Amino acid sequence: MKKFLAPFFSLMLLAACNNSNEAETKSERLALNESASAAFHDFVVKDLNGEEYAFSQLKGKRVLVVNTASKCGYTPQYEGLQKLYKQYGNEQFVVIGFPCNQFMNQEPGSNEEIASFCQKNYGVDFPMMDKIDVKGNEQHPLYTWLTSKEQNGVDDARVSWNFNKFLIDEKGNWVAHYGSRTEPMNEEIVAFAKGS
Repeated sequence: MKKFLAPFFSLMLLAACNNSNEAETKSERLALNESASAAFHDFVVKDLNGEEYAFSQLKGKRVLVVNTASKCGYTPQYEGLQKLYKQYGNEQFVVIGFPCNQFMNQEPGSNEEIASFCQKNYGVDFPMMDKIDVKGNEQHPLYTWLTSKEQNGVDDARVSWNFNKFLIDEKGNWVAHYGSRTEPMNEEIVAFAKGS
């Protein structure tokens, strides 16, 4: 009887371990699937004041998402972004800025300093969010979505420097990515902002 029970318990233990591994793998897959199925309008971020900003409020609007910095050669693009927002920002279009300090430490300031800089130098009144990472191990989930075809369903993109621009349509679909050299008043971006 003992000879029979020893292999039986060994098999039971092995099965329990396999079930445990299978459960872990299943939960890992579920976590991946949940993040992969996240839609643009599902994201909730924090603004420069630490308040929650739900992207669900952007439903029905065309959106330009841009990573910004205060001490960059492209920083004067704030002027173009503000002009774009002032001319076309309404119920149908909005610019959302995300300060980032990952490129040569060109955004070292606190949220308060960033807000003051943007307002004082460029009169920025489009929504500015909390400072985040747009690449690397600590990449914000929104930027994982923006840069991964697996998540956004359209294209992979690489944030190469400050002032990369992403266009998202009214339904939360990824439309396009532009690098730093593309000015905010570029005709394609203006056409998008106007909805034409």
